[in-house]
Amino acid sequence: MTFDIAVKRIYEAPEKADGQRVLVDRIWPRGVSKEHAALALWMKEIAPSDDLRKWFGHKPELWTEFQKRYRAELDENEEAVARLRGLLRHGKVTLLYSAHDEAHNNAVALAGYLAGVH
Repeated sequence: MTFDIAVKRIYEAPEKADGQRVLVDRIWPRGVSKEHAALALWMKEIAPSDDLRKWFGHKPELWTEFQKRYRAELDENEEAVARLRGLLRHGKVTLLYSAHDEAHNNAVALAGYLAGVH
């Protein structure tokens, strides 16, 4: 089954085309009100562990290893992954993140994991 997944910085304006907006960061983003976020859900439990997040530090040279380690965490986090897949069965989901790097962040890694891209 293919899912309609988008990835977007939470600082970008919400759009109707986003579908269900799900924040996938463990920490609430600075300067964003709950109203502006327009979330369907905040899934901090699906975010990388604090240890993994701190180890990665959004360093592009650690990206490949970060994805591998995060996938291993997701494999062990069956309940949260199943919950997110359940949302995806009902239509488009936009995974929201707060990192500055648009190519190397947990939402991009999570979208790849859900799409089966390794």
